[in-house]
Amino acid sequence: MLKLSSITNTDDWSWKSLQSIEASFEDLRRDFPILQRTVRKNKPLVYLDNASTTQKPNQVIDSIVDYYRNRNANIHRAVYALAEEATEAYESTRDKIAHFVNVQNRQEVIFVRGTTEAINLVAYAWGRSHVKEGDIVVTTEYEHHSNIVPWQLLAREKRAKIEYIRMDDNGELILDDLDRFLATGRVKLVTFSLMSNVMGTITDARTIVSKCKAADVPTMIDGAQAVPHMKVDLEKLECDFFAFSGHKMLGPTGIGALWVRKSILETMNPFHGGGDMIREVHKYEATWNDLPYKFEAGTPNIADVIGFGAAIDYLAKIGMDNVRKHEIELTRYAIEELSKVKGLCIYGTRDISKRGGVISFNFADVHPHDVAQIIDDEGIAVRSGHHCAQVLMERLDVAATSRVSFYIYNTKEDVDVLIDSLNKVARVFKL
Repeated sequence: MLKLSSITNTDDWSWKSLQSIEASFEDLRRDFPILQRTVRKNKPLVYLDNASTTQKPNQVIDSIVDYYRNRNANIHRAVYALAEEATEAYESTRDKIAHFVNVQNRQEVIFVRGTTEAINLVAYAWGRSHVKEGDIVVTTEYEHHSNIVPWQLLAREKRAKIEYIRMDDNGELILDDLDRFLATGRVKLVTFSLMSNVMGTITDARTIVSKCKAADVPTMIDGAQAVPHMKVDLEKLECDFFAFSGHKMLGPTGIGALWVRKSILETMNPFHGGGDMIREVHKYEATWNDLPYKFEAGTPNIADVIGFGAAIDYLAKIGMDNVRKHEIELTRYAIEELSKVKGLCIYGTRDISKRGGVISFNFADVHPHDVAQIIDDEGIAVRSGHHCAQVLMERLDVAATSRVSFYIYNTKEDVDVLIDSLNKVARVFKL
């Protein structure tokens, strides 16, 4: 069987049948050391909380260790060998990101701590110059808090308003709401997630961006849940701001990327001040460094940027189309099996083509935390709670849900273990 380490490009991996796809994905599990451990009562770990964060392959872990062991130095500041090697490794990740999401200009890629910081950067460095009293920022009912709270802070400061595109009972957006907001002529930004972190709903981004472009309104996309799971092409999306996180796509925590059109970046003030983001500093004035360094103050998270690059290499070798195919099949199987469990309510569309590998559900009258605790005894890691999406919870009229989320190392056997554990919950609560 072909090993991932032997793959040099996406064409090297032949996907002739579903069986070969599943076999190849099962094979790569050996790259993830944490999946070899047991938990609780010596149960094999079944990790189904990938929407929160993903596990890391040896290739990513080794890249971080290699930096600290062999080329630990600050970047952009010195000409000795270690510094040059560190700088080259760091900057190569910027090139990998640009290629991965199809960006032509590497100067438009900014390193941030993650999607949350990226959205805050846009709200601060762009929003405070463009949003005025009476203006509207439009978002959706199924956003993560990180794409709501920064805009609430901005709206409060500027006496602006936030409006929400509603969601129908299938978990899809009602885009007539967007038309109504745009017709006011007061919308300054439309910001939305490409995939819901609760229901896995894939947003019709092309339609939203097209409507906004016709109204001369910029768009920002939270790609944290989408970029790890499907091919994303920013040239085709034609949005103005795009953010995603490394830790949700096999990379380290504390690192992510923000893409902004250069014409917009050039008009934005710095988000942070300090070293490396300046050209010259005098007693009473300073000038800024070239893009993208104008927005990267201080010593950056060098090791984890390098790890982020290794994660991108890993996914690129698999091919994002193959990642998507695997998750479609796994999600279809999971929904079919979960639907057989008595008393279980699944949220979101049943159209697999419109959703990612995220399934949220409630189980009869059992609290999601009780569900999570019982199945944790079987070695299964799932998320329970409001998933940083309380606006969506209000729309669903629930306090919380249980959520399972898949990634490349998950298998149908993982789903079978989950189903068995949910049947155990039913027995415990005599459902």
